Amino acid sequence: MRSDWLGERARCRRAAESSGRLGDAESQPEEGTQFLNERIGQLLVKENLLSADQLSKARDEAAVKGQRLGAQITQLGFLDESELTDFVAKQYGVPSMDLDELEIDAEVAQLIPHEVVQKHNVMPVNRAGSTLILATADPSNIYALDDIKFLTGYNIQPVVASEEAIRRCIEANYEQDDLLNQVMAGFDDAGIDFVTEDDDFDAALATNEAEDAPVVKLVNLILTDAIKKQASDIHVEPYEKTFRVRYRIDGILYEVMKPPVKLRNAITSRIKIMSELDIAERRLPQDGRIKLKLGRGKEMDFRVSVLPTLFGEKIVLRLLDKSNLQLDMTKLGFEVDQLKEFKESIHQPFGMVLVTGPTGSGKTTTLYSALSELNGVGENISTAEDPVEFNLGGINQVQMHEDIGLNFAAALRSFLRQDPDIIMVGEIRDFETAEIGVKAALTGHMVLSTLHTNDAPSTVNRLLNMGIEPFLVSSAVNCIVAQRLARRICPECVEKDLDIGKEELLSSGLSAEEVKGFEPKKGAGCANCSETGFKGRVAIYEVMLMTEEIKEFVLNGASTAELKREAIRGGMLTLRRSALNKLLEGTTTLSEVCRVSTADNI
Repeated sequence: MRSDWLGERARCRRAAESSGRLGDAESQPEEGTQFLNERIGQLLVKENLLSADQLSKARDEAAVKGQRLGAQITQLGFLDESELTDFVAKQYGVPSMDLDELEIDAEVAQLIPHEVVQKHNVMPVNRAGSTLILATADPSNIYALDDIKFLTGYNIQPVVASEEAIRRCIEANYEQDDLLNQVMAGFDDAGIDFVTEDDDFDAALATNEAEDAPVVKLVNLILTDAIKKQASDIHVEPYEKTFRVRYRIDGILYEVMKPPVKLRNAITSRIKIMSELDIAERRLPQDGRIKLKLGRGKEMDFRVSVLPTLFGEKIVLRLLDKSNLQLDMTKLGFEVDQLKEFKESIHQPFGMVLVTGPTGSGKTTTLYSALSELNGVGENISTAEDPVEFNLGGINQVQMHEDIGLNFAAALRSFLRQDPDIIMVGEIRDFETAEIGVKAALTGHMVLSTLHTNDAPSTVNRLLNMGIEPFLVSSAVNCIVAQRLARRICPECVEKDLDIGKEELLSSGLSAEEVKGFEPKKGAGCANCSETGFKGRVAIYEVMLMTEEIKEFVLNGASTAELKREAIRGGMLTLRRSALNKLLEGTTTLSEVCRVSTADNI
């Protein structure tokens, strides 16, 4: 088999020489690859792995799109990448390799420039002595192998990998660095500064920062780029051999860059300095805050959390942009009847309104919009938060400090001595906080708070499990709201989703009448949404009023399923039903509906 492969290389060279192509460096790889593709295509047909019609279709598509035949065969689904790779490897007597399962050493990748690996569609995999192992989809392309041998000075040992796997590997090992260098080259942070909480100036510290200007510039780039892309969180993550930065955009994490591992400690220290944290403490978690001035009077706050991990300190920064804070309830995502019920509940003279959902589901925004609705000259409003995310005018906001004993329960006790009308507790975490909150709701105060539960009915049993008596729950709680955030379809690239069938729509919970004539939408991907197909998020709500019937169920010790059935019978829209309504409106996609809600199995 080895001699067959060498003979194939010789035939490729003779074919190129006879057609006068040997001196044309630009055409050599393409022509050699085309020869391989045609021969492999014919062999695939001969072995009954591909039909003649499929080969013809793949050849036509490749010509139209300017792609290689092998790549088109896999993209059209005629063969799996692994099947084609194994077939090519067998034909040429060359080992095959799964690049997706391999981590490439950065030093090996740097042996061949990015433009060369792109030109020949190859990837250096490893080196052993004077031999460089090179992944290629075309082991007969002697021009690529000879070019790289001349460029690197290594003997080349080819292995076969699929064209798509090589492309992915090139993107993972080259393009992140290229993007970082490109962005850094054009980035000007002259108008950016961060604000400290006091006026103390440490000259020695400032000198150290100035000496590391590239790191300062890179950190400023990460922060400002996250603002530009409207990210909600920045994740700076150290691993054993890599260091990456990810943004959470519309609830989904995206990798944006891989800074050099050697900058890991410098970047971590820079962020800790900006957050006014102890840069010498690397064993304990720390929390801080950054205030960034961006010019034109705009400021951005970042909530910083540092967590020691096995290979360094992971940092998560939450972006707090008051200019993007949505306080208008009508724009949050409530259905008309849901909004009416929620407003009636918070305008009661006393009682408790609870908002539930996982971290990052928008509970704080819903509570802030409720406080904005209630905020008036005649109301005394106090909040206990951990942390205070946004400053709201006319409202007394208190930051919790567990280390000195200022927790939610202590703050609540103090609030009750401050002549309050409305109290907001960031989260009910324990029996003591729940008990004081319930008593406050029963003694003439409106109490707003959050809990971590899956839906509205399960919140009742969560309070009971904390130790609150059923008669207190039924008397104190006015309304429970569960919520999630679903991504909106980008309005710039919205189109019909032809991949969604009638059966999928029916299984999601839509009725046959609703499915009839309905055309689901999706985002095709464009520059406006960074090719994701989504732009922004909309809240999905489940509003359960504590009606007399529900209260009777609570007093009788009903289960969560029984409470849910009774609430639905009384007109409650579940999270899944609310999400399906957004699907019918064309606001979101079926995949988002299934991601943020579960089917109503009642």
